[in-house]
Amino acid sequence: MSALQMPTNQDLDPEALRAAFGVFPSGVVAVAAAVDGAPVGLAASSFTSVSLDPPLVQFSIANTSRTWPDLRRSERLGVTILAEAHGAVCRQLAGPVDRRFAGIPTTTTPLGAVTLDEGLARFHCSIYREVEAGDHTIVLLLLHAVEADDTAQPLVFHRSAFGSIAI
Repeated sequence: MSALQMPTNQDLDPEALRAAFGVFPSGVVAVAAAVDGAPVGLAASSFTSVSLDPPLVQFSIANTSRTWPDLRRSERLGVTILAEAHGAVCRQLAGPVDRRFAGIPTTTTPLGAVTLDEGLARFHCSIYREVEAGDHTIVLLLLHAVEADDTAQPLVFHRSAFGSIAI
């Protein structure tokens, strides 16, 4: 029996790497907060649970993000798991900063966490730790509250497109 030989190459092609990463489907979340009285947010497809004790979740953000430096100033962050019908909302959250929340129903907590009212689950969090990781930063969030409406399927990001899961 021969072992599978994979070529070693320290100069991995970014496009080939992106395509390989893209075969793994992921859910999509909105990360948002009130900053200077206005909602600030972004969409992330790198969200995952981390720990039950303490209750932690994480997402990754590109070091080139112009939104994260403002967003991280809030005492609390809201994380909303997007539903399969939120493809347009996700694109809007990735669009022009001044239009990201136009027409999207949200709730803001007294400490500044912003969540989307129609999300599958909503988390109120604070930053627990930030870890430098290449061209991204891994943001660990400590959970303070959670609400879940398990009434729809999640929005799935797969091969650079939005989709849903079949059950």
